[in-house]
Amino acid sequence: MYLGSHAINMDAKGRLAIPARVRDSLLEDCGGRLVVTAHTEERCLLVYPEPQWREILPKIEALPSFNKVARRAQRLLIGYACELQVDANGRVLIPPTLREYAGLEKKLMLVGQGKKLELWSEDRWMSWLDDEGDGDMPEEMVSLSL
Repeated sequence: MYLGSHAINMDAKGRLAIPARVRDSLLEDCGGRLVVTAHTEERCLLVYPEPQWREILPKIEALPSFNKVARRAQRLLIGYACELQVDANGRVLIPPTLREYAGLEKKLMLVGQGKKLELWSEDRWMSWLDDEGDGDMPEEMVSLSL
């Protein structure tokens, strides 16, 4: 399970060092094999351990291709998907297309989301934290007690 948020840096070549605690979990869960892709609602990246991605890929492919919203999700999730390997130094190289999509520069936030992680530019993450949102609370959250 991937929890917590980590402030990390990306070098000029697009490499970022995965924090040790997260890296250890990724190495145990998937041998350091990842799939990174675009988030469909936010300008950030989704980071999946490869086995987790293999589970959800058929569900994405099964979405109705004649539905505009579903087709957009397919194009983003599958079209931007990139298989990556954590190197011997615990780093991954984020491709330029994904860096551009998410507006990634030097300062980043790696945020655990249970079975996956999100990778944000630090500025966008802080802006998102400050946004109080304007949507209605989903019915599933009404009875949630924390």
